[in-house]
Amino acid sequence: MRKTTIHHAAGSWSEGTEVGSVTLAFSDRHRRRVRMTDDGGEDFLLDLPNAVLLRDGDGLELGDAAGIIRVIAARESVIDIHCLDPGHLARMAWHLGNRHLAVQVRDGGTLRIAEDHVIEAMVKGLGGITRRMTAPFEPEGGAYEGGGHHGHGQDEGQDHGHDHGRSHAPH
Repeated sequence: MRKTTIHHAAGSWSEGTEVGSVTLAFSDRHRRRVRMTDDGGEDFLLDLPNAVLLRDGDGLELGDAAGIIRVIAARESVIDIHCLDPGHLARMAWHLGNRHLAVQVRDGGTLRIAEDHVIEAMVKGLGGITRRMTAPFEPEGGAYEGGGHHGHGQDEGQDHGHDHGRSHAPH
């Protein structure tokens, strides 16, 4: 079976070395070791030294200089959120982040989230204008993206300042 052991960020690898692609949803793009099937139907083993958040355009280098498999962000059910002004955008981003949601910040003051009818209702209640669509989802990686955790940069067993078992709603 083919094996990839080196990850190259988008733009850091030579386009002429591409031998295939793999299209993945956001939820399938934070990986270290897993069997995958490329878009041509051929299996390969992703075997990276550390978990990596694979981004659209990244390259996965096959062993023995056999080429690069391009990562493509799959089209998914998402919701674009349009806000009234920069202050509204900041408040909306705060509410989404307070719920630990993955959020893509887009040009023009638009936020993108994975489709979720409960969150969509909250957004509308806060005055946001929503638009459901199918598009690639590339949320922000966070300040600790390389850490392989859920965005706080702490070891899983450590206390990191708040309780995940309770609501983060403002008092």
